[in-house]
Amino acid sequence: MEELLNSFGQTIKEARIAAGMTQDALAEQVGVTPRYIMAIENENKHPRMPVLLKIIRALKISADTIFYPEIQHSDREKEQLMHMIQLCGKKEIKIAAATIKALLDAR
Repeated sequence: MEELLNSFGQTIKEARIAAGMTQDALAEQVGVTPRYIMAIENENKHPRMPVLLKIIRALKISADTIFYPEIQHSDREKEQLMHMIQLCGKKEIKIAAATIKALLDAR
């Protein structure tokens, strides 16, 4: 459990960077100050549950990314891809499926 708490900030930081967000942008979406985000990422600050839920939603990640950081990076990428697909409409899903099929056929 202590290891999870110690890696918490780094996990948030990596997810934020992977999402292409600045600390300022994340703070604005979550409704906290950029200094608070910096404290979470670098000073082992642990947010309360409502703020944590907003962070997870703003970064469009699964809670598993936070609570199970030992999951392989590729699994996180698959998880993020699945989340993006869930946000798509029928037309976008067909395009994504055709693109993935073409990638697999080209192997």
